Amino acid sequence: MTSVPLREIAHARAGDKGNTAILSVFPLDDRHYQWITKHVTADQVRKHLADYITGDVVRYEVPLICGLQFVCTEALDGGVTTSLALDSHGKSLSSRLLGMRVPSPTA
Repeated sequence: MTSVPLREIAHARAGDKGNTAILSVFPLDDRHYQWITKHVTADQVRKHLADYITGDVVRYEVPLICGLQFVCTEALDGGVTTSLALDSHGKSLSSRLLGMRVPSPTA
């Protein structure tokens, strides 16, 4: 099975609240929403970002806007006000997530 980086079929945004990162993923083409729902699971996201997320990852489906939202706890080294991390808001996590390899939807 051919695999591609998620960024070839989706875009993502990141937000934060305390020590929790919120990653939202949207297909570039709404027709790929069901495919992304099947292949981008909370467990896969947790494994892919294991170096950055030490807590739980919970996925929420938002079908009306063809989006997935991942709430990642223990992800920001204590949060913006306490972390010395270069990316204390976790904005780069969405870019790292888009580097995850997934099966090609056209394979």
